[in-house]
Amino acid sequence: MLNISASYTDLYQLTMAQVYFKAKPKSTAVFDYYFRNNPFQGGFTIFAGLENILDILENLRFTDADIEYLKTHDFENDFLEYLRDFRFRGSIFSVSEGDIVFPNRPILQVAGSIIEVQIVETVLLNILNFQTLIATKANRIRRSAGDKILLDMGLRRAHATGGYFASRAAAIGGFDSTSNVKSAKDFNIPSSGTMAHSFIQSYEDELKAFQDFALFRPNNCVLLVDTFSTLKSGIPNAITVAKEMESRGERLFGVRLDSGDLAYLSKKTRKMLDDNNLDYVKIVASNQLDEYVIKSLNEQNAPIDVYGVGTNLVTGKPDAALDGVYKLSEYNGNPRIKLSENFIKVSLPCKKQVYRMIDQNGMFYGADAICLASEENITQMFHPFDSNKSLDLQVFKQEALLEEVMVKGKRTKAKRTVSEIAEYAKMRLSLLPDEYKRFQNPHFYKIGLSASLKAKRDELINQHKF
Repeated sequence: MLNISASYTDLYQLTMAQVYFKAKPKSTAVFDYYFRNNPFQGGFTIFAGLENILDILENLRFTDADIEYLKTHDFENDFLEYLRDFRFRGSIFSVSEGDIVFPNRPILQVAGSIIEVQIVETVLLNILNFQTLIATKANRIRRSAGDKILLDMGLRRAHATGGYFASRAAAIGGFDSTSNVKSAKDFNIPSSGTMAHSFIQSYEDELKAFQDFALFRPNNCVLLVDTFSTLKSGIPNAITVAKEMESRGERLFGVRLDSGDLAYLSKKTRKMLDDNNLDYVKIVASNQLDEYVIKSLNEQNAPIDVYGVGTNLVTGKPDAALDGVYKLSEYNGNPRIKLSENFIKVSLPCKKQVYRMIDQNGMFYGADAICLASEENITQMFHPFDSNKSLDLQVFKQEALLEEVMVKGKRTKAKRTVSEIAEYAKMRLSLLPDEYKRFQNPHFYKIGLSASLKAKRDELINQHKF
């Protein structure tokens, strides 16, 4: 995995940490991670990045080079010596990676020394916000593509090394493979690749370029057919090469369309291939694809077998970022709250648990209840902003979502592979009713507070009123 040291943080985390170190070195805190809106105006979000965070926190250190750099920022020597021996020794309670999550309820809680839990905020938000965004985008594309093969090919358009984690998140969201070699190696994701136009342009003859490529890369060979003319040159030359491969006992895997009217060209390509008894040759399409373009192509019955998606996937277009936040909810065992004139931005105090309501058919009912960590079997939840609205919970099975995944800086559960997380996400999504999966005007997944948590929040609001 990418090498991340403890200096992968914002400077203000360290300036606050020095004051904590000097003024209240034995203080403890609990922070909540959550986000305020589903991305892409969707009805749900897929949580991703947890396994990476646990790996990072188990090994987080300030290097000697980090300490030398921080000496130039007026930090005191005793604090720098503390950082030299810094380790994350806190605890983490989290929703399972790959689970379906919703806004304004805790997804992950970090508890421990206030210095430690403050320093790790930036890397936690950086990894979780990005991967959660991309996993959700990938799943939108997966649901548009149906059972077609999906290839992540966005590394060249990604925001620098964000492409490394984007490939992992895309696999969790439902993509089949990636062109990103390092991500494929590190996360055990199937890797795929075709060719670039430059390869063909380097030859005097397109046919010769195809022949050499097929000769030396006969397995999973895909020929890019739109360098000059897709129907007059690319496909006829690909057919010639496919027949030559057959004579050697090989098979051309596919042809790739990367420009033009993909619906029209794919239909013409399919007919030309089939007319030459090459029905097994697949059609790969790329070029600024997203969930809406793919949905349109499928509605036009475009005979495309594989979609290669790049820019719009790995940049999370059009949202570009998830609005995940990290808020203090407890300090030295005492509840804390952050107020706002915008009531939806008022934070929830205390260490908490989240219960998901499961209906009699085993499906997600459409409501999560937030309560104090010590509460079980919540009988009623109250609307967080409208005291006149409540929901009786006694008819539902209640599933606790937050579980302990790290204690004293060490994992408490075995590592899960990307493929295991992807299968879990698929299973959890199958429990979500269809009305929450719509691209347009999805249902709103309810949130409610237990009576005890609501009372504590309201007490703190009144306490801090001016």
